[in-house]
Amino acid sequence: MITWLGNSSEVILAQDDRSLHASVMVIRRVLPWIQLTCFLLITAVAPVLGSFTGPGEWYAALNKPSWNPPGWVFGPVWTYLYITMAIAAWMVWRQSTHPKRNRAIILYFVQLILNALWTPLFFGLQAPGWALLNIILLDIVVLATFIEFRNIRALAGWLLVPYLAWIFFATILNATLWGLNS
Repeated sequence: MITWLGNSSEVILAQDDRSLHASVMVIRRVLPWIQLTCFLLITAVAPVLGSFTGPGEWYAALNKPSWNPPGWVFGPVWTYLYITMAIAAWMVWRQSTHPKRNRAIILYFVQLILNALWTPLFFGLQAPGWALLNIILLDIVVLATFIEFRNIRALAGWLLVPYLAWIFFATILNATLWGLNS
């Protein structure tokens, strides 16, 4: 309902203000979901790049420890981890006034690059030693990311704990595979 405010230009202005307010409200409701989608898509780049170099015959022929997980475990675990990583980064991103937010997001992207490099190093180049060096760096950067995320938004930090546990396990597995096959 439009209230007469005196002249026609004031009526149009009142309508425009309501329209602008409604548009801003829609953007405020939709923008976080667009941002989350962006973080999910950006995070998905790492496994997509890794998918070009899979385990193959070389990996099948390696000596493996008895505790080496079966191949089917990796897909569901990494899917869960990439989703929780993206959600954690998005939660930190939303803390726009926090002075350490940008540093934390940069750490997130550095670890994502290290994460994406591991598969081509290990499987593509068949270089477990170089992959081990990469994953040790990854461990350090993810630990730093966890600390920064936790200090900005506790839940975001704790969402990275399963990822940390998995990559620590992967580091031990990588080192063991390198040792057994050197």
